[in-house]
Amino acid sequence: MIFQRALRRELMSTAGAVFTTLFTITLTVMLIKILGQAAGGQVGSQDVLALIGFQSLNYMPVILILTGFISVLLVMTRSYQDSEIVVWFACGLSLTRWISPVLRFGWPIILLTAVLSFVVTPWANQQSSEFRERFEKREDIARVSPGKFQESASANRIFFVEGISGDASKVKNIFVNTISEGKNSIVVAKEGEMQVDKDGEKFVVMSQGRRYDGTPSQPDFQMVEFEKYGLLVGNQSQSAAGDKSARALQLNELLAKNDGFARGELLWRLALPLMGVMLMLLAIPLSFVNPRAGRSIGLLVALLLFVVYSNTVSVFQASVAQERMSFMLAWWPVHLMVGLLVFALFALRLNINSRYHPGVLWSALRRAISFKRQA
Repeated sequence: MIFQRALRRELMSTAGAVFTTLFTITLTVMLIKILGQAAGGQVGSQDVLALIGFQSLNYMPVILILTGFISVLLVMTRSYQDSEIVVWFACGLSLTRWISPVLRFGWPIILLTAVLSFVVTPWANQQSSEFRERFEKREDIARVSPGKFQESASANRIFFVEGISGDASKVKNIFVNTISEGKNSIVVAKEGEMQVDKDGEKFVVMSQGRRYDGTPSQPDFQMVEFEKYGLLVGNQSQSAAGDKSARALQLNELLAKNDGFARGELLWRLALPLMGVMLMLLAIPLSFVNPRAGRSIGLLVALLLFVVYSNTVSVFQASVAQERMSFMLAWWPVHLMVGLLVFALFALRLNINSRYHPGVLWSALRRAISFKRQA
C-alpha cells in the first residue's frame, strides 16, 4: 500500500508537469495560427479567444493520452535508472504488480478522455463551425477591416474602406476593384450601406462617387460620376447552411447517420480512450533502460510508437470514411496488435534470462560490433 500511494503521488506530480508543458505548446501553436487567420480576414477578431478555447477542447483528448503515456514512461524509466526495479525483482515481486497502480492512476484520464471524445469535442467543433460560418455569412463589405484591403469571398473583388459605422451596415470612403470577364472596374464613393431587395439580392448602395471602367488611355476607358450606385455582392441563397460536419455531430446524431464519414468519426472517438489504456500499459515494459545508459533513446522509441499507433488509427478511419472498409472490421485490429505487443514485452521483461531479452540482444550486438572492429 505504501508503494502504491508513493507511486500514484509521483505519477500525479509528473502528469501535472507533462500536461502543463504539452498544453502550453499546443496553446501557443493555436494562438499563432488563429491570430494569423484573424489578421488575414478568415475569422473575426472578436472571436479569437472563443476559437482558441474551442480548439483547446478539441486537442484535449490527445493531450491527455500523451500525458498518461509519458508520465508512466518517465516514472518507470527513473525506477530503472535508480535501480529500484532491481530491488523490486530481488524481493520476488513481478513487473505485473505495477499494472494495478498504473491503471488506478490512469482511469480518471481515460474517463475524461472518453467524455471529451464523445460529448465535449463534438460540441466544441459545432461551436467553432458556427462562429466561422457566422463570420463567412456576413456581407463582404461588413467583413472589411478599416484601413485594410480585403478580398471578397468570390475572389474577384477587393474592398477598402476608411471607416465603418457603429451598426456595421454603413461604410465611409469606399474603394472597390472588381474583375469580371477580364475587364477591370474601379468604384470610389464617399459612403455606402447594405440593402436587400425583395428577391433577396444584396447590394452595396454607394453615394457620391465615381466609376472607372477599362484601362486609362485605351479607347474603351469610361468614367462615370454618380449620386447613387448599387453593387451586387450576393444573394440569400448563398448563405444557406450546408450539412453539419461529422466532427460536430453528437453521438446520437452520429449513430443515426449511415454514411462513411459518420462511421469514420465514430471509429476515431472510440479509439481515443482505447489508445489511452493501451499506451499506459505499453509504457510499463517499454520503459526498460540500462541504468548505466541514458534514457533518450527509450523516449524517442516510445514517441515513435505513439505516432505510428495514432497514424495507423487515422488510416483505418480514412478507409472507413471512404467506405473501403467496414466499421466492424476496422475498429479493433490496431488495438489488438498493440495489445499483443504489450503482452510480448511483458513476457520478455518477466523472462529476464531469455536469450531474446532486449538486454541480452543489446549485449550480443555490442560484442558483434566490437569483434568486427578488432578483426
